[in-house]
Formats: sequence, structure tokens, C-alpha cells
Amino acid sequence: MRYTWFIAKRYLLAKKEAGFITVISMISILGVTIGVAALIVVLSVFNGFNGLVTNILVGFDPHVRIQVPRAMDSAGVESINDFVRSHSDVAAYSSFVSGKGMLISRSTAKVILIRGLETEALSTVSGVAQSIIIGDANFTMGIPEIVVGYSLADKLGIGLDDTLYVVTSAGVQDVLTGFAVPQLFALRVIGIYEAKNKDYDGLYAFTSLNTAQQLFSTSSFYGYDLRLRSIDDSEDFVTELNSRFGDRITAQTWFDLHKDLYSVMQVERWSAFIILTLIISVASFNLLGSLTMTVIEKTRDIGILKAMGATQNDILTIFRLEGLIVGVVGSMLGLGLGSLICWMQIEFQLFALDSTVYIIPAIPIEMRAMDLILVPLSALLLCSMAAYYPAKRAALLQPSDAVRWE
Repeated sequence: MRYTWFIAKRYLLAKKEAGFITVISMISILGVTIGVAALIVVLSVFNGFNGLVTNILVGFDPHVRIQVPRAMDSAGVESINDFVRSHSDVAAYSSFVSGKGMLISRSTAKVILIRGLETEALSTVSGVAQSIIIGDANFTMGIPEIVVGYSLADKLGIGLDDTLYVVTSAGVQDVLTGFAVPQLFALRVIGIYEAKNKDYDGLYAFTSLNTAQQLFSTSSFYGYDLRLRSIDDSEDFVTELNSRFGDRITAQTWFDLHKDLYSVMQVERWSAFIILTLIISVASFNLLGSLTMTVIEKTRDIGILKAMGATQNDILTIFRLEGLIVGVVGSMLGLGLGSLICWMQIEFQLFALDSTVYIIPAIPIEMRAMDLILVPLSALLLCSMAAYYPAKRAALLQPSDAVRWE
């Protein structure tokens, strides 16, 4: 064992002359422990909510959406289709037509977003089929049918096999020009889904691609919805699309489709990280104070060590090791405590939520390896920085000045 490590440990745990300093050191360790544990728990909660939101949104939205301009010729559309169909990362895809329309029932009317997808790809590209609670999403070829959300069905006062009437923007444009009367389309409700998302349940309805083309008076489609084999490849896939087709198309990832929401969540996550890091910073200031007092208390010892041949580097190492010990012990205890709290929440749901109000039974937790690495490392860095000034001050002491009054 190097003598620098031995002396650093003795100074930190001194029981006699520097008892008060030892108490401050213990408070520093406690502060680092609480700070690291709080950071791990809070970041895991943010991760849990982020994962929950992503699962809900991506359940209905594609991993990648490609919008094809109306002016693109058939050769351009075919080249995009060939690229999508042959790409190894694409697990499923569907062309789509979408737009706003007014649903009219016997009791009321509501403007919603209608989305038409290929019938055979509906279950693989969208999560509608998996979220059906009444009926199904098996559209019959040539028959106008629709699937609506639970909240929307409740507001319209409709049920399975009821008939809805739809007026779309295409029909309204004809009316405004004075060339036609409003055209109503009758659609039979074949399914009701519940997405656990008020925006989807109350504002989205799904139909077959052929029916959507009739509703919006078009013989083409607006683009493609894609599911990749791994959602993590979305950014790379869009980059490849843009490099190949340039400005001829508009490609968006699942993140781009909800960029505002995810940006707010990221800001909240970083804000929580910065605020809770202040706890560790306060503990680091305590450490700086305790080490500074240790240097003052041990001035004579430092002088004797230097007179015996200890170098500035050795003295520097002794006091920096004290900071490192506080950082390591506090970080490990905090890591263990934070991980234990997260595990108990996952297993026993200590902090439950009202299931009649929320869509989840308890606060979600998702521990990520990167957080479990970066948080303790941040604590170690702050403790090392706090130890630098006292260590430098001790290393610059002259032996003659240190033992002058002895």
C-alpha cells in the first residue's frame, strides 16, 4: 500500500484532533449519496414516462413517414416504391391518403382527421387492429367502412354497425366554387378502438385506402407509412432517403412527427438533471471546506512529510485521494440506493396512481445503463474538482514555514 493512500485514509477518518472535520466529511458523503440516488430515481422516472409516451404514439404512428408531392410523375413514385419494397430495414409499409373531414351522426357532428391505409398492411403498419375493443378492422373491399376511437364514438353517440355521414374538404371546395352541392358519404362503423391517448381516440378515424381515395376525390396516394425492423434505425433511414431522393420527397421519423412534445420532455429532463446536480455540488462545497480545514490542521504534518522527502506531487495526491474517496463512497452508496428504490417501484409499485384517472397503475420506471454510468461519474468529477484547491494549497506549503512554530 502506498503511503499516500494510507495517510489520505487516516486524515479522512481521523477520530481525535480533527473530529469536527470528519463529521463534515461524512456529511459530504451523505450529500453525494442523496444527490446520486435522487438523480438516478428522477431520470428513471423521466425515462419511464418517455418510453410510455413513445409506445403509445408509435403504436399508431409509423417509424418513418414519406410524403410524395402530387406533382411527382409515375416514374418517380415507382422508384420510391422500389426503394421501400427492397430495403432490408423495412419490415412493413403502406401507402396512405389522409385529410380532414366532418363526421355527422344523428345527434352531432365533429371535424376529425381521416386516415386511409392499405387493408392488408393495416395490422403491421398501424396499431389500430391491436387496439380494437369492439368489432374489428377488417375492411371489406368496395364497401365504405370506418373505425373510430372510443372517445369519438361516445361524443357522436354511435356504436357498432351504425352509419356515419362524412363531408370532406374536397366536397367543401366544390360547394365554395358553386359547381356542386355538398356530397355526403355514408360509412358503416365496423370497429371501435382505444389508444389510451385522447388525441387519437377523439380525433382520428381509419378507413381503407380505396375508401379514403373516394372521400378525398383522388386516384393517387399521399405517401408511405413505414415500419422498420428497429425503431433506432429511423434517423439513418431518413438520411439515406434524403441523400437518394433529395427535395423530391418529405421524410419524417416518429420523433419528427411529435417533435414539440419530445423537445419539451427533453428540456424537463435536463432541467431536473441540472437542479438535482446542485445537491451534489453543495456536498462538494462541504468537501472543499473540510479539506481546507484539514490542510490548516495538518500544516505541521505536511511540513514534516516534506522535510522527510515527500514531493509536491505526493502531498497533492494525498488530498486529492481524500476527495476521490468521498466521491467513490458517495457515488456507490447513491447508485445502490437509487437502484434499490427503482427496483422496488418496478416490483411493488410503491407510488401507485389512480387507475380511474390515469392509464397506468403506477409511476413508470425505466433504468438505463448510461444514466447509471454518467451520474456517478458526474459526482466523482465534482468531488475531484472540489479537492483540487485544498490539495494545491497543501502542496505549495514550504517545510520551513510549516514547522516554524514547532
